[in-house]
Amino acid sequence: MGAGLPGRAHGAGENSPLLAYRLLGDEGVAFSANGAGGPGGASARKLSTFLGVVVPTVLSMFSIVVFLRIGFVVGHAGLLQALAMLLVAYFILALTVLSVCAIATNGAVRGGGAYFMISRTLGPEVGGSIGLMFYLANVCGCAVSLLGLVEAVLDVFGDAGGQLGSSGLHVLPQGYGWSLLYGSLLLGLVGGVCTLGAGLYARASFLTFLLVSGSLASVLVSFVAVGPRSIPLTPRPGPNGSSLPPQVGHFTGFNSSTLKANLGAGYAKDYTTGAMMTFASVFAVLFNGCTGIMAGANMSGELKDPSRAIPLGTIVAVTYTFFIYTLLFFLSSFTCDRTLLQEDYGFFRAISLWPPLVLIGIYATSLSASMSSLIGASRILHALAQDDLFGVILAPAKVVSRTGNPWGAVLYSWGLVQLVLLAGKLNTLAAVVTVFYLVAYAAVDLSCLSLEWASAPNFRPTFSLFSWHTCLLGVASCLLMMFLISPGAAGGSLLLMGLLSALLTARGGPSSWGYVSQALLFHQVRKYLLRLDVRKDHVKFWRPQLLLLVGNPRGALPLLRLANQLKKGGLYVLGHVTLGDLDCLPSDPVQPQYGAWLSLVDRAQVKAFVDLTLSPSVRQGAQHLLRISGLGGMKPNTLVLGFYDDAAPQDHFLTDPAFSEAADGTQEGGSPALSTLFPPPRAPGSPRALSPQDYVATVADALKMNKNVVLARACGALPPERLSRGSGGTSQPHHVDVWPLNLLRPRGGPGYVDVCGLFLLQMATILGMVPAWHSARLRIFLCLGPREAPGAAEGRLRALLSQLRIRAEVQEVVWGEGAGAGEPEEEEEGDFVNGRRGDAEAEALASSANALVRAQQGRGRGGGPGGPEGGDGEGGPATALTFLYLPRPPADPARYTRYLALLETLTRDLGPTLLIHGVTPVTCTDL
Repeated sequence: MGAGLPGRAHGAGENSPLLAYRLLGDEGVAFSANGAGGPGGASARKLSTFLGVVVPTVLSMFSIVVFLRIGFVVGHAGLLQALAMLLVAYFILALTVLSVCAIATNGAVRGGGAYFMISRTLGPEVGGSIGLMFYLANVCGCAVSLLGLVEAVLDVFGDAGGQLGSSGLHVLPQGYGWSLLYGSLLLGLVGGVCTLGAGLYARASFLTFLLVSGSLASVLVSFVAVGPRSIPLTPRPGPNGSSLPPQVGHFTGFNSSTLKANLGAGYAKDYTTGAMMTFASVFAVLFNGCTGIMAGANMSGELKDPSRAIPLGTIVAVTYTFFIYTLLFFLSSFTCDRTLLQEDYGFFRAISLWPPLVLIGIYATSLSASMSSLIGASRILHALAQDDLFGVILAPAKVVSRTGNPWGAVLYSWGLVQLVLLAGKLNTLAAVVTVFYLVAYAAVDLSCLSLEWASAPNFRPTFSLFSWHTCLLGVASCLLMMFLISPGAAGGSLLLMGLLSALLTARGGPSSWGYVSQALLFHQVRKYLLRLDVRKDHVKFWRPQLLLLVGNPRGALPLLRLANQLKKGGLYVLGHVTLGDLDCLPSDPVQPQYGAWLSLVDRAQVKAFVDLTLSPSVRQGAQHLLRISGLGGMKPNTLVLGFYDDAAPQDHFLTDPAFSEAADGTQEGGSPALSTLFPPPRAPGSPRALSPQDYVATVADALKMNKNVVLARACGALPPERLSRGSGGTSQPHHVDVWPLNLLRPRGGPGYVDVCGLFLLQMATILGMVPAWHSARLRIFLCLGPREAPGAAEGRLRALLSQLRIRAEVQEVVWGEGAGAGEPEEEEEGDFVNGRRGDAEAEALASSANALVRAQQGRGRGGGPGGPEGGDGEGGPATALTFLYLPRPPADPARYTRYLALLETLTRDLGPTLLIHGVTPVTCTDL
């Protein structure tokens, strides 16, 4: 047994995540090769916290902004607004970092970084859509870094066209086509490094980290060591192609007047795009440079200990970059006038002790940021491809080398970056990239918020410096900044996310990841169930809550759908009793059946719960279900049973289109067909699991437990359009007939106004509210004795219907002339049922009642006192469904079989019929 456990760990996947730890082995942690795991498994996890998280995160958060956009931000926004932007940006980032740390320390994090965290929390639909958008953000981020690098190269080495004041070795031709060529060549270099694997990337990143750190150190020293100087600026082209007068920027050294002049904002046109700058546009450029906080998380598949490295490394990197940005903002504001800041974004080189070192830093940080974005994008894409959420379109991204490097995803991403390079300007892409990053950050915050609100016992991260307040504030901040930066891009990104989510929902996704939505629903349902107090029930808010007992669903599909229409938003439970004694069985046979019954509910498209039980007899099982089904204030109040007769069961699985299956007995996806999960229908004449005696006893038990009872006969004869979920308004008009009087006790008693009669009216009215039954007209038959004057009882009934807001056609029929003619007027309830009138007399009465009902079926009003004009006559619409009053079973169990025979006679050849006995008041005339 022990030797077999490691082998099972590989196949367990995400259904049994703990098995992946090989508890009995000595090989450390082993992760499944499936899903979004690291490309190379445990052997590929070799990066430390510093090399795998700190270095790429720092370089990504610096990117081109730290060298080429400090002057842009401070020059346009001023020191105060620049610091405010920095604080807002890092506040949003810090909130997201807290959420990342919480999720990363709550379990094993595998390849895919933020996508893995989001998808395993919010599910494949939301996770896949946001993962793809985060991938596109990294692709665009790589292009932005490369465009910034091209801009920096051309600023020094580009052909100045004979412009005065230009300095440097201007040998490279400029123009859109040339810039695209340079960007493509640099992309080839970056793609080559990433294609060779994470190890080479880590070494290259560490080298660039050293170069960038040295360059920044020289800049910081230069602010102090260099004296005041004037810096001639490159002339800008004028409106008619002529050059504007040359300008001169001033480096003043530490000067309070310079600081005072730089405190306020001074938004002007950006000389690279010609667009007027605003707070939002400047913040977009700054925030885009700070959005690399996921660079370390994206490498989760290559980290030795991602649950420790991601939180620690990300926090260290964010703190370090915030300190450097703040220091550069202060130093620039103290020493450089606004002209220099606004007209020369690369002024660091002009004030440096050794300008080539600044160039090295610019080029190194741009290359490293582009490498980080490209390799992060490839890891996200590889995880998406491994999860197979988007089908064959991402199939090339699954390809990996023998060492586990997903070079297919790298080449795929390389091609997309090449397309993005066609966009051109750096600032043109900044807003779109920033919005996409903010969508991903909001999703991470939402994931952590959902886990916290769900209060799941297994959500216990070792990182505790967060709360639902920080998560909620993070979501709100990200959404707010999205629309502040670019309302169009924000709306477009949310629309794209919705479309992708809809696509993934239609395709279907893995169900073994665990959905936090289920945990949230459980939490909310439990809370509201506790508030649902049965002591506060009121009749005007009554609704049917049905328990339908089903033996074999193959023969009960029409009844299953009809009961779904009768529930009117109430509880609907499918109950089934498996015969057996647990003491004599090795295991519970009921639990494995739940999957088949839940699949039945899905396929039949009914809103029902499933409750199964094991019992020595069906009657005892029905008692169990009546007592324990439901929870709190949601418990069945009505028992629904199919009628007990000798009709041969039909197999509706063979004729229902919703249950059509492949010839090999499988459903889509290879799962077993429902026809193989349920036994075939009972053969005619074969023994039944329920005797007639127990059937009637079950009805009596339900009435004793104060439950309403519905017996359904011949529901298979209902037209399919009547059982559909759509509208039946285009079908032929039909009648729904209601006989609210006990036809087996024709005279005496309260008649149609008793509780049971009103229950029949309520159930028929509820059915008429269903769209498929809108075209059916409700007819109520009022039985009169041979000596009763017509009209009086009908008037009272119409007044009652008016108070109950029930629209129906009332018809009076004479009843009592047959088997009961000449008998005394006073009868005790149940005389015919209990046998006090004799079996022959009761049988004759049931036959007479059956003939009366059949005579009215298929007939319109045909005129008569108080009737509407224009009756349908003999050729009018037929009756689609008949509601009959169900008498109480006899007190003597020996009469149960005779009682069932009377019901069979009463309902013979009536078509679809519901025999109903109500024991609870369900109507109310008050507001």
